[in-house]
Amino acid sequence: MATKYIILFIYFGILFMIGYFASKKVKDIKDYYVGGKNLGFWAVAFSSRATGESAWLLLGLTGLGAMVGASAFWVVLGEVIGVSVAWFFMAERFKEISDKYNSITIPDYLVSRFNASGNTLRIIAATALSVFVIIYVSAQIDATGTAFETFLGWNYFTGAILGFVIVLTYIFTGGFVAVVWSDLFQGVVMLLGLVLLPIVAYYTIEPSVPIAQELVALDPSFLNVWGEGGFNLLNFFTILGYAAIGLGFMGSPQLFIRFMSIKDKNEIRKGRWVAIVFTIITDSCAVLIGIYGRYLLTSIGETPESVLGNGAQNVLPMLVEKVMPLSLIGIYIAAVLSAIMSTIDSLLIVASSAISRDFYQQIFKPNKTEKQMTNISRVITLALALLALCLALIIAVSSPDRTIFWFAIFGWSGIAATFCPTIILSIFWKGFSEKGAIASMITGFLSVPIFKFGFTAIDSIGIYFDKLGELAPAFLLAAVVGVTTTLITKKKVA
Repeated sequence: MATKYIILFIYFGILFMIGYFASKKVKDIKDYYVGGKNLGFWAVAFSSRATGESAWLLLGLTGLGAMVGASAFWVVLGEVIGVSVAWFFMAERFKEISDKYNSITIPDYLVSRFNASGNTLRIIAATALSVFVIIYVSAQIDATGTAFETFLGWNYFTGAILGFVIVLTYIFTGGFVAVVWSDLFQGVVMLLGLVLLPIVAYYTIEPSVPIAQELVALDPSFLNVWGEGGFNLLNFFTILGYAAIGLGFMGSPQLFIRFMSIKDKNEIRKGRWVAIVFTIITDSCAVLIGIYGRYLLTSIGETPESVLGNGAQNVLPMLVEKVMPLSLIGIYIAAVLSAIMSTIDSLLIVASSAISRDFYQQIFKPNKTEKQMTNISRVITLALALLALCLALIIAVSSPDRTIFWFAIFGWSGIAATFCPTIILSIFWKGFSEKGAIASMITGFLSVPIFKFGFTAIDSIGIYFDKLGELAPAFLLAAVVGVTTTLITKKKVA
């Protein structure tokens, strides 16, 4: 146990050092929000991937792999496609346009891109980010408590509060620079941990044992990429839901702010390969961890959740305990916390910038100095974090059967459905209008809870929407409404 605490102490010590040294580089609001737009491709690529993955990768996707087996690889495919589209087709154009307008936040970019006539666009963007960031961050705080509880036997609430305090400390000191540098460090920890575990687990298994045969004995559909029952309409919707998770990489503010922060387009061209390879390796390894965990930790006749927890989300820590030497377990605790904290810090910075700069300063207090705005941003960051902490603790008490995977995906879907269709259309369609953007964002914002809680309750079709998830239909509807509104309003003007 002492070894685990020593490794964690070193890990947290590095994070605090990053925050301290990053604070020396924060001279103005531009530094605090986008690192002075002077960051290199390694830092940005690792930061965007560490932020994009979050707790759902190490606890959620590994759990999904243990629950459904080979069909979890559809999530990997969806993510690889989403990351590839963002880096190959969107990043350079977005960087060029955002630099042209000297934008340092996503609402900044939107207002300048559409030459907004009022504050409606800013208000919608800031409101949407605040709501879904609080939900998404609360999911990460929830995962922090679960990680400390599973790995170290701590009280859930103690672990959640400690993780919350740590991440808030280095955000307060270093802002976006601290976030990116810490994400680079944490991304490396995640990568090494995810790659090493399935390799060690594989060599733990007796060479003479037919793994595939044993997995089929545990679950006849485990190695079928179409899921239980093979290819049918219900499984088709399930697979679409898995793959649609990748849509969130095509414009989510916490990811695209990194394209603003990178030095130039040449760095984007180099960083794209780092991001894609990182995604393929980490996501594939996460699914393999779930598969090997199911094989090594469960027996025929046992349901995975009875052994591995809700959604099998304890499969990674349990597999680590089984196959890894004690001296390395602390590293895996750090890897899980890395995934969690790299997302919390990014989301809080993005949301606080939207409220402080795009709402408070631009609408009410345009004469505030940059030093004053930096201080105000820190206060807002604290307020958002406290709201997320309260939500996480409330949900932990009221919904003990929740799973980290789908809790996190709901927040992810809300951000993605609100912003991604608008960002995509703003980049590729010059005629896309402000009214179209407003309509698209409102539609995406409202559609996520409607599809999540409304359509799933409808008899006969509800089960299909439950399997599909909320992101794909909300994303599609937001895009259609944005295009339609633009075309209609332009015809009226003509």
